Amino acid sequence: MTAAPALTPTSRVLTWCLHLLLIALLTLAAARALADGSPEAGAVVAVAVTCAVVYAAGPLLPRVRTSRRAALWWLVAVGLVWLVLLVLTADGVWVAFPLYFLQLHLLPRRQGLVAVIATALAAITAFAAHQGSFAPAAAIGPALGAAVAVAVVWGYQALYRESERRRNLIEELTATRADLAEAQHEAGVLAERERLAREIHDTLAQGLSSIQLLLRAAERTLPDTAGNASRYVEQARQAAADNLAEARRFVVALSPPALDDTTLADALARLCATTSSRHRITARFHLDGYPVPLPTAVEVALLRIGQAALANTVRHADASTADVTLSYRGDQVTLVVDDDGVGFDPDHSGFGLTAMRARAEALDGIFTVESSPGHGTTVSTRLPKECP
Repeated sequence: MTAAPALTPTSRVLTWCLHLLLIALLTLAAARALADGSPEAGAVVAVAVTCAVVYAAGPLLPRVRTSRRAALWWLVAVGLVWLVLLVLTADGVWVAFPLYFLQLHLLPRRQGLVAVIATALAAITAFAAHQGSFAPAAAIGPALGAAVAVAVVWGYQALYRESERRRNLIEELTATRADLAEAQHEAGVLAERERLAREIHDTLAQGLSSIQLLLRAAERTLPDTAGNASRYVEQARQAAADNLAEARRFVVALSPPALDDTTLADALARLCATTSSRHRITARFHLDGYPVPLPTAVEVALLRIGQAALANTVRHADASTADVTLSYRGDQVTLVVDDDGVGFDPDHSGFGLTAMRARAEALDGIFTVESSPGHGTTVSTRLPKECP
């Protein structure tokens, strides 16, 4: 049993109310025994004090807070002392109400319900024994208290689970929005880098290349006696050559960092190898068709979708193998990530798939998910080879 999560202010208040209620009911039972002058008054007081001490020891002992076994033994000890009190006085019946909450809190759902029913039956039986007869009205109090305790605890647990689910969804949504914002910023930066590289290559570099060719032609046509003019032409040609080399270095420097010195196929193959080495899954890369140069935005989108799909497989699919296939067909390129994991219901997918879909649709692509519980998952992305 792991350590319990930190109590919220509401749960802390409810816990203290439960403590105070049980102590107050034990005090009431002891006080009534003394006021009535019962022959068992001393025993009732002693057992009530013992029950209070045993109960108070639970929250104070670290072992009870961290070990399910220790907590169950503590619950058994409290229950046994309460049964002794129940034998001595009918007022012990009312202590059953806080015990219901304690049992429902510490025990699993089914076992907690069984314990509550057993406690209610014990309270009804003891009360009937003290009265010397059984009346249906005597069973209403313990039974109604048990029903209220079950409804309150189960209702609170359902609200807590719903609250946790909403909190997780909000956290995932926030993270996904941050990822989308980062992806959009990255796409913008990459698009601008690609535009600048294309502009430099198509205008400045081409212009310098043309100037160099023209100067070379002029240098050849000048007469040998025009030494100064020839020398100036040579200097101009050299300057054009130097600036052309500089422009080409700019084009190389503006290439996307995620795909530096490699192709999309090589980057995906390396991704599969890294995933296989770091996790208990065999990721295999397959190339279908003849690779052709793609726009930077398309390559980056496919690489990011492949990374996200493999990450989802590692985290959620419990798969042993995953196949990543990159296909070049016609005027489209397709990336398919297929695993043999546990699968899921695509209608209840998370925001990670939403981010992948948004990235594909931003490039006029098609993103599909095929999965069902127990039958693995296939994530497919089809993009045009030219950006829209």
